[in-house]
Amino acid sequence: MRNLNALLVFAKVAETCSFTVAAQRLGLTASAVSKSVARLEQELGVKLLQRSTRLVSLTDEGATFFERCRNILAEVDDAESAITLSTATPKGRLRVQMPVGFGRRVITPKLLSFTQDHPDLIVDVELSDRVVDLAYEGMDAAIHIGPISDSRVIAKKLCRLTFSACASPEYIKIHGAPQTPEDLAQHQCLAYLLPMTAEHRPWQFSKNGQVVSQTVTGSLNINNAESLLEAAVAGGGITMISNFIAAEALKSGKLVRVLAQYVVDGPEVHVVYLPRRNLSAKVKAFIDFLTVVVQDIEGY
Repeated sequence: MRNLNALLVFAKVAETCSFTVAAQRLGLTASAVSKSVARLEQELGVKLLQRSTRLVSLTDEGATFFERCRNILAEVDDAESAITLSTATPKGRLRVQMPVGFGRRVITPKLLSFTQDHPDLIVDVELSDRVVDLAYEGMDAAIHIGPISDSRVIAKKLCRLTFSACASPEYIKIHGAPQTPEDLAQHQCLAYLLPMTAEHRPWQFSKNGQVVSQTVTGSLNINNAESLLEAAVAGGGITMISNFIAAEALKSGKLVRVLAQYVVDGPEVHVVYLPRRNLSAKVKAFIDFLTVVVQDIEGY
């Protein structure tokens, strides 16, 4: 094996399960990628990939070889980073993903200053509430709210959210304020709709030292926190919403908290990225930026 390019090409195909996607990531043609893998298989004398018209998958030998390749390529990246990190300037393209509400309310208002501080960086941001596959999609980092299910990533805690039940003063004046979570059954509630399951996100409360979940719905349920905020401000009912989303409305008096004595700690927020012994300068700069931006979130 004369160079590491063949390993890089094979690893990218294995990560993406596609010659076409791997080619796009590497800036090559699909034909060139396919030929590179074929030459590698011939050199090794084993079949690394199972090919079909719809799917590319690893053989048993390919899976073993892929793990070794990932370690080798990671060592190379780490060696380069170790040499250049102390003087490195964040540069190139940084691809990140973050949830819509958290991104719009907390992160993106500060991103312009981040790009101004790092003029050699190009930052591509995807705002979506989906869970991304960093390796498959070529993302550098993502902000994730809730438990981490992908064991392949490194997760750095940024903060913990708090959710509160809120309503407009006008709604409370007309309908009164619930005194217990059970009272919500007598109120118009605005629930978060989970689009993949068509279910509604449960509301959590602390009762007698225990956390209990309660499914609450009403005549209007939306899969967007900011839209729920707008509906609550307009007097549409009670909603359970993260304090960072509701912060301005609470400060201005457009919303008031209800059932405050039943509030529980919300989910943790992490920035996730793929493991490397030495972080690239651009990812490290982004993590440092996030750490500063979210430091006051838990005080909302």
